[in-house]
Amino acid sequence: MVYRVRVKGHLGSHWSDWFDGLTITNEPTGEAVLTGPIPDQATLHAILTRVRDLGLTLISVTPAVG
Repeated sequence: MVYRVRVKGHLGSHWSDWFDGLTITNEPTGEAVLTGPIPDQATLHAILTRVRDLGLTLISVTPAVG
């Protein structure tokens, strides 16, 4: 399943590898959106742990539609 993980603040593209290859899109609103396939709940939780470890504010986690 493809997910969108939205966090407060911008991230450099070099963080993509650390987030299992998710695509990072920095938005003009000052948020970053990490998008890509997350195969299972264990991987999703690992990504959320990395968000926490970086001290980022998690805004939302949603399945991508379309």
